[in-house]
Amino acid sequence: KATIRKEEWDNRLHEVQISKEDLNRLVMDYLVIEGYKSAAEEFSQEANIAPTVDFESIESRMVIRQALQRGDVEDAITRVNDLNPEILDTNAALYFRLQQQKLIEYIRAGRINEALEFAQEELAPRGEESPEFLAELERTMSLLAFENTTNAPPAIADLLSPAQRMKTAGEVNAAILDSLSQGKEVKLVALLKLLCWGESLLEEKAEFPKVHIQVDPRSTRC
Repeated sequence: KATIRKEEWDNRLHEVQISKEDLNRLVMDYLVIEGYKSAAEEFSQEANIAPTVDFESIESRMVIRQALQRGDVEDAITRVNDLNPEILDTNAALYFRLQQQKLIEYIRAGRINEALEFAQEELAPRGEESPEFLAELERTMSLLAFENTTNAPPAIADLLSPAQRMKTAGEVNAAILDSLSQGKEVKLVALLKLLCWGESLLEEKAEFPKVHIQVDPRSTRC
């Protein structure tokens, strides 16, 4: 393998020119997609850069995300339909995910009779339509087999973790962005993925100073 010294590597990096405007757009893209409305408004004024979506739509997305993160699925569904009823009408998988999350919340709260009734009336018919839905329904119902979920396999116990709520909220957020013809993934995350991919290719041919970046494992892997 060839060896690229740190000094030479740094010199090559410094030769790469990135405009401040491009950096500002990356920041704005992050603030808009992640839903930091106040920060996006302030940054828009300071950097003199126009957002790609209306600021009020950011607020709507964040209210929906917060509802899901606290387990209020019914409120989230109502707000999504108020925003754009076609989002759930045309996305059977997303609607199932929300119904699955609602079932999880029933089980979390110990409302077992309601959970059973809801699963039978709302989710079972959808499970018959799709093997994937049926597998997810069975996985969720498996929670009822354990008095203490700490004894459950991780794949089942994880349904009650905060990460599950965040995952559902992220899927809804992406669907809303898609309905607005807005990118669903933060461009900065995409660049990090590209960086990781580029490093893995170069590592096969040369030794070089790697960029050490800590990222959310749910977004990208380095």
